[in-house]
Amino acid sequence: MPPLVAAMISLGVLGAIDTYITATVFPVPVWVTFIAWASFYACGGGQQGLVKSVVSNWTGIIIASLTLLVIQYGPQHPIFVALLVGLGTSAMVMVSSIKILNFPPAIVFGFASLVGTTAATNTSVVTSGMNHPTLVAMAAMLLGGAFGLLSEIGTSLLSTKKPATA
Repeated sequence: MPPLVAAMISLGVLGAIDTYITATVFPVPVWVTFIAWASFYACGGGQQGLVKSVVSNWTGIIIASLTLLVIQYGPQHPIFVALLVGLGTSAMVMVSSIKILNFPPAIVFGFASLVGTTAATNTSVVTSGMNHPTLVAMAAMLLGGAFGLLSEIGTSLLSTKKPATA
C-alpha cells in the first residue's frame, strides 16, 4: 500500500493503543507520549532517533525539574520565576552543543512536558513516590518514543516496496 496510507494505519492503530494504555494500565499523560512520538520523528527516526529523542527529552525534563525545584524554595515572585526559566532555557541551549543533544526542540519538548505534567497531575517536584512528575514525564517520554519506533516499523511493513526500474 502507499506509504501515506501505511502511516495512517500504523499511527492510527498505535495512537488508539497508546491512548488506551495511558488511560488504563500505565497512567501517564497521553499528550506527553504524543509529544515524545513526534520528537522521535523530528530526531530522525530509527534506533538512533529513538536514543537521541529520549536522551534529549529526559535532559529537558531534568533541567525543568531543577528549575522548578529552585522556584519551589525561592521567593514566590514573577521576576524570580522568569529569571529561573531564562536560566533553564539557557541551559537547554548550552547542552545542545553535545552531539546527541544537538536538536534543541527535543530538549524543550521534555522541559515543557515536565512543567505540563506538574500542572496536569497537580503535583510538584517535591512530591515523593511513583507519582513524582519527573518520573511520570520520563516514563511517558520513553513510552512515546517506543510508540514512535513501533509506528515507523509498522509503516515500513505495510508499505508497498516498488521494484527498482532499469
